[in-house]
Amino acid sequence: MAKTTKTTTEFICSECGASSPRWLGRCPSCGKFNTMVEEIVKPAEPQKAARKSVYGGRAKPLRDITYENYNRTPSGISEFDTVLGGGIVTGSLVLIGGDPGIGKSTLLTQIAAHLSKDKKVLYFSAEESCSQVKLRAQRLNLASDELLIINETCIDGLESELDGVEFCIIDSIQAVYTEDLSSSSGSVGQVRECASKLMRIAKSRGITFFIVGHVTKEGALAGPKVLEHIMDTVLYFEGENQENFRILRAVKNRFGNVQEVGVFEMTGEGIIPVIDYSGVFLSESRGEEPGSVVTPAQTGARCMNVEIQTLVSKTSFGLPRRMPLGVDYNKLVLLIAVLEKKCGLNLSSSDVYLNAMGGIKLGEPSCDLAVCAALASSYFGKPIDKYTAVFGEVGLTGEVRAVSYCEKRVAECVKMGFKKVLVPAKNMKSVAKYADKIAIVPILYVNTMIKNLFKD
Repeated sequence: MAKTTKTTTEFICSECGASSPRWLGRCPSCGKFNTMVEEIVKPAEPQKAARKSVYGGRAKPLRDITYENYNRTPSGISEFDTVLGGGIVTGSLVLIGGDPGIGKSTLLTQIAAHLSKDKKVLYFSAEESCSQVKLRAQRLNLASDELLIINETCIDGLESELDGVEFCIIDSIQAVYTEDLSSSSGSVGQVRECASKLMRIAKSRGITFFIVGHVTKEGALAGPKVLEHIMDTVLYFEGENQENFRILRAVKNRFGNVQEVGVFEMTGEGIIPVIDYSGVFLSESRGEEPGSVVTPAQTGARCMNVEIQTLVSKTSFGLPRRMPLGVDYNKLVLLIAVLEKKCGLNLSSSDVYLNAMGGIKLGEPSCDLAVCAALASSYFGKPIDKYTAVFGEVGLTGEVRAVSYCEKRVAECVKMGFKKVLVPAKNMKSVAKYADKIAIVPILYVNTMIKNLFKD
């Protein structure tokens, strides 16, 4: 009779690594609270077997490694494919996180319906019944008759349902559990163990998994950080529930650029990709009021014009406030210091508010000069012409440094009908060919930009 090995568990402190046979509210070793996490304890393997598994492979020189072409499958939504790097990679794990009601399940239902036309797709729903998933598909008018749906919370029996399946959707990772652990679903141990099981299935059988993940009130993915390390691609679905537009952002992608951003619109017929970004990141009333300017931002492989809005008002308290949305807080404080020291703008007694339109996050340094221009516009109370764009990196000395993709940024401004663009002087040579299509103004220092925009 074969000898069976019983699975046991113990609780490990995530801070110091101390172990305990039962859960404790406070670690007896380091004294931290709520750090005991349940983990599976596996019996030690024989030494020879362990040595064989470690040294079974052979090291190869890089020249002998053959390049593997990853097969990509279109999802049916162009913006989603762009964020993934050109399509869905076979055998990958894609984690999609976002606030409740943002549209994660709706997006994946549309993708599943498209793939199920000629592929075998399984929708593993742990939060909704099968009838609820069908009701959503009917509401979206999706042709999803061949889509397989199962309502289950225990992930142990999933592998038996995957015969012939090429794509599988797990909705959600915090709602499933494995019987190997006694803790409830959504706990750190359960999320980690379930994700590890999905990874083993995906890599051994070549099945692509789309995994829905919940987020905390701070906006981070709930569960252990190892959840994101296991995944091939981690996406965040962002936006306000009161607004129709959504932004899909990649924070990790082993098969593409993490700078890619997808823009979607939530409609009664589902989520549709947005091709024209002018209605999302640009306001119709720009140029009428002071404090706003347009900058061409490079996100991944494409460029889009984004409006930056600022408001400078006299502070009512002793300490002025700095509240940026879409731009790093430390970057804003740095640029305010440059404007005060190098350009003579007295902002030390004023509250400064900044917003990047459409909820987009501008992390590249090319938006520095546009932020300075918007702040100066609000400070002087003079609007900037709606057909003027500004970009460039600002140093602590007030110098405007060259940026990458300058030619592409100017081309986007020409395409959108802008008449004037302020660029770093060191980038002038690369954009000289557009001089007959748009007025290009070279900027060497920040105060030069202020004099050009606010001559009087």
